Amino acid sequence: KTYFEAYQKELIKQQEEVDKIMLQIYAHDPNKAKEAAEVKVEKKTRDYKGIIFNIVAIICIAIFCAAISPKTLQNDTFYTIKIGEYIYNNGIGDLTQDLYSWHELPYTYPHWLYDLMVFVIYNSFGHLGIYLSTIIFTAILGISVYALGNLKSKNRVVSLAISVLSVYLMRDFIAARAQLVTFILFVWAVICIEQLLNTEKKRYALFLVLIPLLITNLHCAVFPFYFILFLPYIGEYLLLVVEDWDLDMRLYRRIFKLRKRISRKEDTKEKCQNKVEKITEALEERKIKRAKIRENPYKIKVEKNHVVLLLISVMAIAALTGFVNPAGDGAYTYLVKTLQGNTTASINEHLPLTLSEAGEFAIALITFLLILIFTDTKIRLSDLFMLGGIVFLAFNSRRQISMFAIFCGPILAKMIADMVKKYDEDTFKKLHDFVAGWFGATVVICVFIIMSTMIYKPHKNDDYVDASTYPVEASDWILANLDIENLKMYNEYNYGSYLLFRGIPVFIDSRCDLYSPEFNGDLDEGIDGRDIFSDALSI
Repeated sequence: KTYFEAYQKELIKQQEEVDKIMLQIYAHDPNKAKEAAEVKVEKKTRDYKGIIFNIVAIICIAIFCAAISPKTLQNDTFYTIKIGEYIYNNGIGDLTQDLYSWHELPYTYPHWLYDLMVFVIYNSFGHLGIYLSTIIFTAILGISVYALGNLKSKNRVVSLAISVLSVYLMRDFIAARAQLVTFILFVWAVICIEQLLNTEKKRYALFLVLIPLLITNLHCAVFPFYFILFLPYIGEYLLLVVEDWDLDMRLYRRIFKLRKRISRKEDTKEKCQNKVEKITEALEERKIKRAKIRENPYKIKVEKNHVVLLLISVMAIAALTGFVNPAGDGAYTYLVKTLQGNTTASINEHLPLTLSEAGEFAIALITFLLILIFTDTKIRLSDLFMLGGIVFLAFNSRRQISMFAIFCGPILAKMIADMVKKYDEDTFKKLHDFVAGWFGATVVICVFIIMSTMIYKPHKNDDYVDASTYPVEASDWILANLDIENLKMYNEYNYGSYLLFRGIPVFIDSRCDLYSPEFNGDLDEGIDGRDIFSDALSI
């Protein structure tokens, strides 16, 4: 830190000397002063146009997200509202028992804060409020993906296009569910990681500790995924550290040094010394060659950024935030229990992905491969780790397509921007300036309005609650004719959330983990778990 501060002072001192010299030059050469002024004006113009483009991009993304957000409430939203109502009325003092099935099961509420937030919105604005909140969160997500893409690619045009495509790719995962908010927090986390590594400003480290604190209370089931986001950067750094150690050569040299020390023969000592010197020379040559390769790599760019050590410390501190929630150790155990259970094999979004069923995902993968194989575009090693890791997760669980869209989209934007910069940068500059002008901005916004209208039009008359999907009239009859206080009724899995939303006790609902033995048992109390989920499927 002391060295860094001294270095900064020296840079400031040198800059002041340069400024003095430049003022002297300008005094004797008006042309140079004019050129400097023109450069300054051009920079201000570019900054102004960049601000205008960003405003246009935000408007366009918001319009598109409003069109693509579903109006009809999703299954999980119903129980979210009901649980939020209980927390709103009773607080979070005792969230250990399920109140909505008639099985009397223990339950830890994994996203209590989101449930509370959704109920407050519903209580104030009804179904319309839920719909508008989904639009707002989706727009924030799209704008965040645009910001991350622009941070990586430094190309606003490409970032706008990719962010819209990313939102479209994950349209099936946009709903009034806790994951929509955690998507946003995940993107913000990657932005903070990138900014911390690039600027070394410690405020980003603080944000990286606060974000998991929110995640553990908004949706503790995805808490472990937060730390996966750190791994590509840490993996790149550790790989370079190991490579720079040159363990093979150093071990080889150590052996000859040891032989020289223990040998009694002078000729052997001389040979060992010569070998040590040759190995030392080879080490220096290897370092020079490695530096040249890293400066101009063939396909994979690497960067040995020592700020990653700070990132590792931040990651360790952030890991402790999982305890700051009413679920106890739920942030650390929830995902593990889910993977151990049998629910993932029966729920569509948890099933393995096949490319024949995900054409858009396949096209995105092919695009990555085409750029990497048939152009000289390079990819950063940490981005390659991120891409490979999330693709692996997506093939294991199709719900990870959403993560692919929001994290690999900006990586694709970076690759396309690098390709554009080499082959046709002027066209994209003209396109950028066109959009930043009043006429171009109007044209682009109108195009997005027309496109979004076409997407929205088929769904404009959708109901907030689809009576053809959920037992609306059946619930009315049950409430009017049956004693729900003593009712024990079997219901189909997808009907449960709506039934409990109406205040009817259920056999099962879409809180599938509650009904698996990993979650409703208590080993400390000697209570065996009950596999109600399998019972519901087998009846």
